[in-house]
Amino acid sequence: MTDFDIALDDPEAADVAKVLQAHLDFAREWSLPENVKVLGMKALTAEGVRFFAARADGRLLAVGALSPFEEDHVEIKSMHTVEAARGRGVGWAMLERLVSTAYEQGGRRVSLETGTGKAFAPARRLYERGGFKICPPFGEYRHCPDSVCMTRRI
Repeated sequence: MTDFDIALDDPEAADVAKVLQAHLDFAREWSLPENVKVLGMKALTAEGVRFFAARADGRLLAVGALSPFEEDHVEIKSMHTVEAARGRGVGWAMLERLVSTAYEQGGRRVSLETGTGKAFAPARRLYERGGFKICPPFGEYRHCPDSVCMTRRI
């Protein structure tokens, strides 16, 4: 699937809110409660956060956000591909867009946190393919058996 566009979008749009809820539900199902670090609407609309959506013919396929962390360090947040669009390259395209946007905005490091369980294996493979390596926890993250932080220089 390559017939889609990725652009800045409104995290408060109705279809986006549904995908963000699915993202939160997924995190709650597969992570310990203290490790659910999904950004809420207030954080997704905060100054400096860049929120993107992938759409094909108006249908929402995936979302992802960049949140500033340190001067040249950006965090990927809320990356989620709808189930019907998985395995079609949408997640990869979103990851590339987020990393390239971070670079264009002066970022030199991009990091993220994801789960260690089986349900998160496709996400970890995607990030590894994108050059991300496991790193020590950063920011509010702590060592935990169901959470892993990953980073890459850009």
